[in-house]
Amino acid sequence: MKVVQPKPFTFEAGSRAVLLLHGFTGHTADVRMLGRFLEKKGYTSHAPIYRGHGAPPEELIETNADQWWEDVKNAYYHLRELGYDEIAVAGLSLGGVLGLKLAYSEKVKAVIPMCSPMFFDNETQLTKGFKLFSKEYKQLEGKDQATIQQEVESLMERSGEVFDQVENFINGVRGEIDTIYAPALVVQARKDEMINTESADYIYENVESDKKEIKWYEESGHVITMGKEKEKLYEDIYEFLESLDWKND
Repeated sequence: MKVVQPKPFTFEAGSRAVLLLHGFTGHTADVRMLGRFLEKKGYTSHAPIYRGHGAPPEELIETNADQWWEDVKNAYYHLRELGYDEIAVAGLSLGGVLGLKLAYSEKVKAVIPMCSPMFFDNETQLTKGFKLFSKEYKQLEGKDQATIQQEVESLMERSGEVFDQVENFINGVRGEIDTIYAPALVVQARKDEMINTESADYIYENVESDKKEIKWYEESGHVITMGKEKEKLYEDIYEFLESLDWKND
């Protein structure tokens, strides 16, 4: 069976734009409902898919963090080319780390990292997550158990380099976040099973923004954009965006 490949999306609604960034092994489904919510509230959103994502796991381990960063920059410039000059960025997990890098590399209206790691002390969880993603993808392809096991084992043996890339990328961004001055809303799920939740406090304490908030969601797990408190999250993001001083009103 052929797996339907997800696509990037752009929901144009108003003059204010939000760049939405998915997590590692994820794709635009991570942030699609948030994009539709913002569209109803009059915000334009755009979500790219980084190279190797939304594709077989074999393709993912052939890509690297530098390419994903390039894809994020291209997505930012795509919005600029469409005529949006005030762009906020919201990212889930590794997407939040990419968003933080964008916030000190380009001009952004605000940055919203959601369940974003700052410490690479979660290799076990990351490896487990990648293994589960690989297994589920191969099940969707309709492969039998023996084939799946064999292919997943082979993938795990070859995936070390991509995890090294992720670690180096996170460490690099962590060293620069005190150069972020854009308004920041730091979002963290209390029941996050993937990352060290102290990352949220680290981001909040170290960004130099005059306007910054941290919000905890007591009942949510790592993929907070699709979890049980998603409606509350969307409303909180909307409220934060509304509190910014947009020029295009």
